Amino acid sequence: MNPQLGFLLNKSLESLRNLNLESAELYLKQALRLQSNNPHVLRLLGVIAAQRRQYSDALQFLNSSLKVLPKNSLALSNLGNVFLDLKEYNNALDAYDKAIKIDPKYEEAWSNKGNVLYELKRFEEAIAHHDKALSLNPDYAEGWSNKGNILHELKLLDEAIAHHDKALSLRPNYQDAYWNKSLCLLLQGNFENGLPIYESRWDSKIVDEIGGRRTFEKPKWLGVESLQGKTILLYGEQGFGDFIQFCRYTKLVSDLGANVILEVPEALASLMENVEGVSQLVIKGEKLPFFDYQCPLLTLPLALNTTISRIPSYPHYLTSNNNKVFEWKIKLGEKRAKRIGLVWSSMSSFKLDSKRSLMLKDFVKALPIEGFEYICLQKEIKECDKEFFKAYGSIRFFGEELESFADTAALIENLDLVISTCTSIPHLSAALGKETWILLSHVPDWRWLLDRTDSPWYPSVKLFRQPAIGDWDSVFEKVKFDLNHI
Repeated sequence: MNPQLGFLLNKSLESLRNLNLESAELYLKQALRLQSNNPHVLRLLGVIAAQRRQYSDALQFLNSSLKVLPKNSLALSNLGNVFLDLKEYNNALDAYDKAIKIDPKYEEAWSNKGNVLYELKRFEEAIAHHDKALSLNPDYAEGWSNKGNILHELKLLDEAIAHHDKALSLRPNYQDAYWNKSLCLLLQGNFENGLPIYESRWDSKIVDEIGGRRTFEKPKWLGVESLQGKTILLYGEQGFGDFIQFCRYTKLVSDLGANVILEVPEALASLMENVEGVSQLVIKGEKLPFFDYQCPLLTLPLALNTTISRIPSYPHYLTSNNNKVFEWKIKLGEKRAKRIGLVWSSMSSFKLDSKRSLMLKDFVKALPIEGFEYICLQKEIKECDKEFFKAYGSIRFFGEELESFADTAALIENLDLVISTCTSIPHLSAALGKETWILLSHVPDWRWLLDRTDSPWYPSVKLFRQPAIGDWDSVFEKVKFDLNHI
């Protein structure tokens, strides 16, 4: 290999290890000028494009690399990673299988294939592949944490925690393992140990992209400094449901003597106008006023020493606009039966959306045919549900008339009950104090904890849980039985 080419490749690898994509790309483009079809340069450019989510470019670079060097297990595994991100699972499996055939001792390809099998819910096979990876390299930290994620999904939480701990013993700064461990602890209700390491979300590249890291000159408040006479900015992260759930903490922060600025997404602005404890409301994107401290909403449980027994639970902490409530009362017309609001799916791109989005043709199994008036609380209906929705004909739909969460809240106020999967709407309904039934997967999001049918966050919530992975029919049967007895 040309010495200069070798130097540039080594410098690019060093930059990649330091997560400096710009520097790595600069070295690689210089190398490409020396040898335009070098398979190693092309592969690394593909890796960089994939990390930037420029998947079309990534596929082009990786396929070009493989055209020059077809039996490159590294490039094949990288190709599998791109297909995994694109949810093209069959193509991903094919790429990993080819990599393993070329190099049967390539532990990363075994573990990556396990990750695809996990997405396909083929959990036993996934564990076997991670075990194979770990037998090849017992010090492979990613393999331990990847297997821990599957154990989490199987509700083997203590074993999952042990696997994440093993990963951390091998790589103490492995932030994704900290994040995954925190989710296990929080799901168990171990807030004392889970909340501190839940903060690792900001150091996890994957989670940080979801949460939306913000940078401020002012320090983050973690409950140490006095807020008496100080101004603090509280702001959202992750989804609308998270914002609705954790805006309850504004009152507690205000009670510490703070002047509270709450930055809100525009879609939630009118709904948040009367949240207790807020001194000033700012719509996200507007210029922020002066503040002394700042804190994301999901850090407040840690800063305020929340435990299961100390969750600030209120009968309701959001209110609807009375005029809007009346407008929706008129729009709904004369009431002839109990009105039930329904949510069965989300339009979100959230990675785990499949655990909370159902097909309408399945969801209606939970609904008695007579005795109730059903009202869709979703603003949109997925393409896969439209034909059945039209044929079913027993659910009222308002679509674009739900202009904001304030409209949805006003509509909910006119209902007797809301039945929903785990989306933002049941958070809204419960925060309004409306009776709310939530349908949960076998292993739900951490906030719903384990086994219990109630929620310490919301007095008006009733939880319906899958007794086994994928068993929605048992949930539908229980919901239908309870509806027939109210």
